Amino acid sequence: MKALDKLLGGQQNLIGIVLLALLILVVFPLTLDAFRLNMVGKYLTYAFVAVGLVLCWGYGGILSLGQGVFFGVGGYCMAMFLKLEASDPVSTKIQSTPGIPDFMDWNQITELPLLWQPFHSFTFTVVAVVAVPVLLAFVIGIALFKRRVGDVYFSIVTQAIALILTVLIVGQQGLTGGVNGITDLKTLLGWDLRTDSAKLILYFINAGLLFGCIFIGRFILASKLGRLLMAMRDKEERVRFSGYDVASFKIFVFCVAAAFSAIGGAMFALQVGFMSPSFVGIVPSIEMVIFAAVGGRMSLLGAVYGALLVNYGKTYFSESFPELWLYLMGGLFIAVVMYFPNGLAGLWESHGRQALARLLRREPVVKAAAPVVKPKTEAKILETQP
Repeated sequence: MKALDKLLGGQQNLIGIVLLALLILVVFPLTLDAFRLNMVGKYLTYAFVAVGLVLCWGYGGILSLGQGVFFGVGGYCMAMFLKLEASDPVSTKIQSTPGIPDFMDWNQITELPLLWQPFHSFTFTVVAVVAVPVLLAFVIGIALFKRRVGDVYFSIVTQAIALILTVLIVGQQGLTGGVNGITDLKTLLGWDLRTDSAKLILYFINAGLLFGCIFIGRFILASKLGRLLMAMRDKEERVRFSGYDVASFKIFVFCVAAAFSAIGGAMFALQVGFMSPSFVGIVPSIEMVIFAAVGGRMSLLGAVYGALLVNYGKTYFSESFPELWLYLMGGLFIAVVMYFPNGLAGLWESHGRQALARLLRREPVVKAAAPVVKPKTEAKILETQP
């Protein structure tokens, strides 16, 4: 029980997890229609990235402005499997080359490329969704952290990687679908993903995976590694001089954040039905950092709320004020930075936690104790002792 309490972070954090679970698993499914619930599911796929950024940026001090790369790679891996399933010879019999994706046929490719062939296997796809982004993050981490590239320089490099991957995806239209991406994803192992029941099931699977990532994050933060991450963030040189391999710890947490982002990307492809380079570049990567900042970069649960709030704001403002919504979103970000620099989690810490503690009667009333006056003889004896 003590280990579980430590993992959850205490009773108040347990209550926070329960409230979030009730909101996602009960309130949203009961109050929203199928279309809106699917949109919330899409918002939750971004929450995977925000949770990873809390570990990577909030606790590890590694500000990555290229998390869209891992989100996109995970999404493209899943989309490749779904597209191959939708491109069976019967469905593509009107093409000049049946049995390959339609965009390949448009680009006069007559044979399925070698890169695509392993994605006929669903098992390989599930492994690749996590393994490929983690391997990419590992290579980036080895190249940068081992050479002690950090701070703003690391952020700039990750932005450059996001830009390079976007240009590569758009340029290789015959392999990736180009600027349109991979579209018209219909089934998963014969299961029609376009029905309301399928979208509902995918929503709950998405939520379950998200809570799994949150618990993994809590496990990391509750361990010695979590304390080392905060120490590296504040005094990296001191940790290095203490004999720890700082680069290896950074690589590890960067790979964990990449894995979380990739899972979110794969679930995005399943729920939305397409994947394009518009989710890989610099702009979406910066938006993903904003999700974590609005929710609170030191809170795993706050990151989820941040992703929900920002994306709901984008949807509401774009529908209600189509000509002004970008300005309204900018005003929302500025207001959060100015008045709530620690995000929604900081607001909870300063106001909500105290109210909850009083509600649970966990705050004992501490009365000022009367000063203890020692007898003069005892005071003299103490003064004479060395």
